[in-house]
Amino acid sequence: MIVTIDGPAGSGKSTAARKLAARLEVAYLDTGAMYRAIALAALQREYDFSDASRLAFIARSIKLELDCGPTHTRVRIDGHDVSEAVRSMAVSAVTSYVAKHPEVRAVLVEQQRRIGSRLGSLVSEGRDQGSVVFPQADAKFVLEAGLDKRAERRHRELLADGEDVSLASVRENLLARDQADSKQWAPLLAPGQAVVVDTTDLTIGEVVEKLAAVLDSRFPKGTKRAS
Repeated sequence: MIVTIDGPAGSGKSTAARKLAARLEVAYLDTGAMYRAIALAALQREYDFSDASRLAFIARSIKLELDCGPTHTRVRIDGHDVSEAVRSMAVSAVTSYVAKHPEVRAVLVEQQRRIGSRLGSLVSEGRDQGSVVFPQADAKFVLEAGLDKRAERRHRELLADGEDVSLASVRENLLARDQADSKQWAPLLAPGQAVVVDTTDLTIGEVVEKLAAVLDSRFPKGTKRAS
């Protein structure tokens, strides 16, 4: 079974995807971490983020490995674990520049499909999982939330990780990312394409319960789920 969860940063999709994957006892794929890995590698090489060919070269040439457990996705570049490094504000500030290049997206979409084929069953989250990468997914969700709430959530996460950033700068970053990335999940907002959940006033537990309820309604106990 393939379940996709798309939506903007701070909507809770990463945490919801991890918890849902654990509940279903399947792998969790954080595709955003793949774009962040390319952004980190470009920062380390001091590449120009407007140079699509060089960014695509990074995507093709680095050894990008993902360990997709039911509660985590560990990321390695050329054998080095960068799972924490890719979450920095510096990487967040440039990831949208990486993700906007079709050449980079083509490389990573192919990698994501290979991962899906290898794993068979997974919960995959990102911005184009249900619309582009896994259009035949068994269930598709889009999580949304108000910008201020998302900024608060992301700000707390960064502070907990030791990042010295202001709430205003986090909000500005999210707004810029929304403008650059929202077209990726926009097709899923059409009627019948995905289940949309507004997480603004929900706890993460309530979000997971809503997602699980949809799956339970589609795949009652005793029904064989696709894999």
